[in-house]
Amino acid sequence: MRVIGVCGNSGAGKTTFLEGVIAGLRAAGQTVSVIKHAHHRFDIDHPGKDSWRHRQAGAGEVLIANSHRLALMREYPEPRELDAHALIAELSPCDWVLVEGFKHGDLPKVEVWRAAPDGPGRAPLYPQDPRVVAVATDAADRLPEPPAVPVLDLNEPAALVQHLLASGERYLYHPPHHG
Repeated sequence: MRVIGVCGNSGAGKTTFLEGVIAGLRAAGQTVSVIKHAHHRFDIDHPGKDSWRHRQAGAGEVLIANSHRLALMREYPEPRELDAHALIAELSPCDWVLVEGFKHGDLPKVEVWRAAPDGPGRAPLYPQDPRVVAVATDAADRLPEPPAVPVLDLNEPAALVQHLLASGERYLYHPPHHG
């Protein structure tokens, strides 16, 4: 399994960029899973449905499955800090795991950076974060300082796909050892 993170500010275009990367990897015959960090409360369940009723009754986990898909909903009794490695461990084997969010995590990552229309935009991570392996942007000429990593066109996700396929060994996942 190979893992790469994609991080950037809200509204920078991470999801659209990832859609293109997923399609490109799939077209190359690769299997892909995605982990998406949500900064807000979300629910994939619907009030009144059986699974929602089970959760309301107090079930800590509800797993729904049929011959086409599986969904696991897990309730945490108290808010907790999420760990990307623990979430990766939950996935079935695949060729690539794309992790959206977790910008301060310890995974190699591509930073999506978009210049603000009225100025340079928010400060990027790449100058201080050695885990940023590339910057995807629509305004390379407006980056606050020249990156020491490749600069990719945010509107051409195929460039990242080519990079990932050409240097896949670099992204082989090794879970951290706790002990």
